[in-house]
Amino acid sequence: MSGEGARRGARGVAVDLGVLAVGVFCWLYVAGERIAIGMPSPSWLFELDQLTGLLALPLLWMRRRWPTQAAVALVAASTYAETIAFPLVVMLFAVIVRRPPRTAAVVYAGALASAVVYQLIRPEELGLLGGIAFAFTIYAAVAGWGLFVRYRLQLKARAADAERNERERARQRARDELARELHDLLGHRLSLLSLHAGAMEYRPDAPAEELARAAGVVREQSHLAMRDLREVISVLRAPIGELPQPHMNDLRALVEEARPGMRIDLVEAVDGEAPERSGRTAYRIVQEALTNARKHAEGATVRIEIDGGPGDGLAVTVGNGPGKDSGPGTGHGLIGLEERATLAGGRLEYGPTDEGGWRVRAWLPWTA
Repeated sequence: MSGEGARRGARGVAVDLGVLAVGVFCWLYVAGERIAIGMPSPSWLFELDQLTGLLALPLLWMRRRWPTQAAVALVAASTYAETIAFPLVVMLFAVIVRRPPRTAAVVYAGALASAVVYQLIRPEELGLLGGIAFAFTIYAAVAGWGLFVRYRLQLKARAADAERNERERARQRARDELARELHDLLGHRLSLLSLHAGAMEYRPDAPAEELARAAGVVREQSHLAMRDLREVISVLRAPIGELPQPHMNDLRALVEEARPGMRIDLVEAVDGEAPERSGRTAYRIVQEALTNARKHAEGATVRIEIDGGPGDGLAVTVGNGPGKDSGPGTGHGLIGLEERATLAGGRLEYGPTDEGGWRVRAWLPWTA
């Protein structure tokens, strides 16, 4: 058992023993008062009352697991016994706190009816109406207290559910972010590998220098893919903010890395240093667009235009002409880019061009 569970168990046992001790005291007190003010008639009713009160004490242990059953038994006994007053009040309180309102209402109605029967069997100095009013006042006070405790427990439960749901949403966001990072990091590397490996496969008669260059690219990209994968795996348990993140300054290196298998024109007209979040998003947009161009427009020229400044935001446009399509895609990359742009406070649109190519446009705020 954990330390917290052990403490809770010890506290529960202490509370149970305390409730039982109070029950024993009340049983003795009521019996003593009855002897002092006069025995009921017939006399055997006193012995039955004492025996019932004694048998009711163990029911206090049932208030957590079976409060309704115990309360019904005590309500029935309360038609003639007064020494069960404390166990009955405790069980009514437990029913209010732990059971549905309809069940509690039925049990309370039964308790009020039993109070009427008790006054008929054992009329007291308060009289029929006075005794019923006294019982109603006690039961109403217990019900009010129970409703208050029930409300507090519901508030705690809702707060715990909200916290649990927020933790789950945070975990889901972390998983989504990690999936995007893996897609962006490895998709780019693996598409380069596929491009150059395909060239080696379909052109075995190419000059040795060209084959050696392609093999070098395959080897280098395999090494970089493994490095990127190790970096991501090493921080799987770390906050997403600690994942290796690129920036706009890494854009030229990305383009140069992709040039051996693609024709790329890069036009930059950015006034100043782009904000970190928008710059990182722009890098990912270009990276995904290059990956898609390699897959779906092999041999086409890709044009990358990036411009903007503090007053205008950051505009990114990546377009390519028609080329050889290596197969259908899942569309997850473009969906991920839309999510990235939205999270950065910007917008993204994409679609085919009139010339049969593809274009991705994005605008990102300068203050992101």
